Amino acid sequence: MHAAALSPAPRPALRPRALSCALSCAPSCALSCALSCALSCASPPPAAPHHAEGGGFQNLHAPPAHKSFFKFLWMRLRTEWADHAAQGGEVPRVTPDLRRLAAPPGAQVTWLGHSCFLVQRGGVNLLTDPVFSERASPVSFAGPRRYTPNPASAEELPPLHAVVISHNHYDHLDTHTIAALAARSPEALWLVPLANRALLEGAGVDPARVVELDWWQARALKVGDTEVRLTPTPAQHWSARGLFDRNEALWASWAAEWVDPASSSPEGRPWRVFFGGDTGYNELIFKEIGTRLGPFDLGLIPIGAYAPREFMRTMHVDPAEGVRIHHDVGARLSVGAHWGAFPLTAEPVMEPPARLREALRAAGVPALDFVTLALGETRGL
Repeated sequence: MHAAALSPAPRPALRPRALSCALSCAPSCALSCALSCALSCASPPPAAPHHAEGGGFQNLHAPPAHKSFFKFLWMRLRTEWADHAAQGGEVPRVTPDLRRLAAPPGAQVTWLGHSCFLVQRGGVNLLTDPVFSERASPVSFAGPRRYTPNPASAEELPPLHAVVISHNHYDHLDTHTIAALAARSPEALWLVPLANRALLEGAGVDPARVVELDWWQARALKVGDTEVRLTPTPAQHWSARGLFDRNEALWASWAAEWVDPASSSPEGRPWRVFFGGDTGYNELIFKEIGTRLGPFDLGLIPIGAYAPREFMRTMHVDPAEGVRIHHDVGARLSVGAHWGAFPLTAEPVMEPPARLREALRAAGVPALDFVTLALGETRGL
């Protein structure tokens, strides 16, 4: 396996129960403000509008968020939250077919919980946002704890060729998981948005296997006769792992394109995957992604962690907005992501897939075009 760089594309112009679990159920995107782990920021090209003046990064179409960890705690205490631990058993689960993962009969996708998917096609194994730890947190004794079991360990997965990470929040970038996967697949290429390299290298990833990219840049990976082009694309979100590093590291969604003619789509074009990472909704972002890099054969689109809406709206889509992303990027089939693992927000555990079905009916989209998988389930493509 070897990787080859591509030229960057042009950048686009008081309840006692609530109090007792406020910390243990805080979303990782808020707990990421709890401890300091500052990252150095790459020098921004002046022409990139998402590079903030003076350093760091900013959203293209949303004002800066000023929701501190303490504001989150205040919201948490004033909001009725579902009992995620009690409801975790409602999430459909299956035992992963490890033989099928080791020898795929064709293109397939496996949901490994939250935003982690294993996409396999043409001999290439691509993993997204792996988090296998018990908590999405900077510490092992507090923070959002899994309410569903991790369906597979790093050692049970097939050798990986590439891993893409959307941003540095603890429910998307887990250094313990990264260390285990790097030991299991030392030749894997790790692709991250700008200013996230240090976290991976600190977890033990070979620096030569880490690729840091800006939005719309691309990197090609070749495995045998199959080449995959991976491109970080815009998302509407933020970053932090401590008190003093807010927005010093970039966040992204991702596009992957299998360019080997043998792996083409039914229409004869390259086969494409869109991974939404973690994002709020803005049609300008996703329509541009669809225009520049779509349409996509598979979309991995967030549908959870959206309540209370007045607090989460700017940075987390709800199922109806997930359906709009599905339409905007031109996905043929989408799978719901960002739900079913950690108690990040107030909505009941099984509300995201239920509201997804309602949103599909309201939008006139066939139910089979946007589905949710059971935890550990593999779906042929």
